Amino acid sequence: MKLVVGLGNPGRKYEKNRHNVGFMAVDYFARLHNIELNIKKKKALFGRGYCNGEEVVLLKPQTFMNLSGEAVLYLASFLKIKSQNIIVIADDSDLPFGMIRIRRSGGSGGHNGIKSLIFSLKTSDFPRIRIGIGRPDPESGVDLSDYVLQDFTDNELKILNSILMDVADALYLIITSSIDEAMNKYNRKIALD
Repeated sequence: MKLVVGLGNPGRKYEKNRHNVGFMAVDYFARLHNIELNIKKKKALFGRGYCNGEEVVLLKPQTFMNLSGEAVLYLASFLKIKSQNIIVIADDSDLPFGMIRIRRSGGSGGHNGIKSLIFSLKTSDFPRIRIGIGRPDPESGVDLSDYVLQDFTDNELKILNSILMDVADALYLIITSSIDEAMNKYNRKIALD
């Protein structure tokens, strides 16, 4: 069983924020594979389903980003899922907008949601799919913490659908085949683009 965690902030006002691209990716994958996120327990909104015969649980923590680990720990403990089978999808301001990077494990990269997961799970040994959201233009005077909480621009939203399609495909490969296959396809694609 795989637990797929999209990181974001709950609530309507955050829906289209750059910081919520993890939630958007989980919602996209859920629609693609007919998985309803309709179970709410202990700060966790999740749904269960199958992806090519593999059991999958999709989770959107209902805490704020810096406490995401609480919901993940609760559900992983309840369902007895090992950290290596928890796949985290999060935004990354160090990657250009639209770039996808897949890692088997690693540090938080300064991301408060991933920091919270590492703290709660007591390990950084979980795969992650990072989606580039870029950084604010230095001329704009916009602080990074404000930038991540801004909505995607109309232009970015037009492109976002194809990015979420790639993320869903990468996730499908990790679940049904291997993380290596997903890394070979998407991390190499980055180098070739």
